[in-house]
Amino acid sequence: MPNVVPKKFLISALVAVLAAVLAVFALPSSPAAAHGNVLSPASRNYGCFERWGDKFQAPEMATEDPMCYQAWQADPQAMWNWNGLYREGVAGNHQGAIPDGQLCSAGRTQNGRYAAMDTIGDWKATTVANSFTLGLFDGARHGADYIRVYVTKASYNPVTTALKWSDLELVSTVGNTPAAQWTQQLSNGVQMDIPVSVPGRSGRAMVYTIWQASHLDQSYYFCSDVNFGGVSSPTPSASVTPSTSPSTSPSTSPSTSPSSTPPVPSGACSAAVSVASQWSGAYQATVTVTAGSAAVKGWAVTLTYGAAQTVQQSWNATVLTSGSQIQASNAAYNGALSAGGSTTFGFIAGGTPSTPAVTCAAV
Repeated sequence: MPNVVPKKFLISALVAVLAAVLAVFALPSSPAAAHGNVLSPASRNYGCFERWGDKFQAPEMATEDPMCYQAWQADPQAMWNWNGLYREGVAGNHQGAIPDGQLCSAGRTQNGRYAAMDTIGDWKATTVANSFTLGLFDGARHGADYIRVYVTKASYNPVTTALKWSDLELVSTVGNTPAAQWTQQLSNGVQMDIPVSVPGRSGRAMVYTIWQASHLDQSYYFCSDVNFGGVSSPTPSASVTPSTSPSTSPSTSPSTSPSSTPPVPSGACSAAVSVASQWSGAYQATVTVTAGSAAVKGWAVTLTYGAAQTVQQSWNATVLTSGSQIQASNAAYNGALSAGGSTTFGFIAGGTPSTPAVTCAAV
């Protein structure tokens, strides 16, 4: 006699499967909990995350930032996992592992998740001087066997041409450096600040960074679009979009404010918190810090919740927790705000989001 599966059981199983499928498509996954990226000048996928992560469904992205729009449409996980663009087992043979035209996606790594990074077009470019500082963030404290920074040749046009290995010129290298020796020791990782000098260049170019992590044979590849010719690395809008600031070194901070030659008195500031996304057991928040009627040289934000908080990851600020409070202070590159200027930082915390009491103090 054949086995008969009860109809009620079949319906229950189908409902469970459907719920699981809907859950996968309904919620963006959390960003990777480790690894890293080039934050300044921002790589393509980190820049798209930083500019649009808290409003990734905004229709204006299609016209204001079309290259990021196509990337979000192709695979949002390329931005949520902005710190996971790597290949394993390359054994130093980067050109053998990654074909021409696929350098920005690390050879279509991870089943093509980052393929949209190779799309030819007018990506948002960071204005940089001929000497600037590249900031590489390592959230997992892997350290580096080496870091290599390339800039495309003067004849290369990133707006119209796919990137090839022959387009690159090596401009800076860093040798074996444990995480404990990186330039900045942060609460959520470490950062290496790498001086880059490209004399006599002007116009559009691509900065290409290879980071060979030390913990295993894991190689990271980042494309950063830049525009040479600025009198200083940051643009006037750098306070609005921290990821476009090309340097985290203190020497670039004054250039974000034209009035920074004489000492700038600190004014007041305010902060607003929004929930960018949430999933089971965690959420991502974005905090916008705005200067008052006078410029500020630095800021500190305190968020007081009704229960203890656990911050799993943060960016664009130094973030500490103390019981029900989350305390954040500016990074080296986004503390100076002109009157009315804004910047953002973000964090991922465990639990369910709630509305905190918010204070902001200029420092």
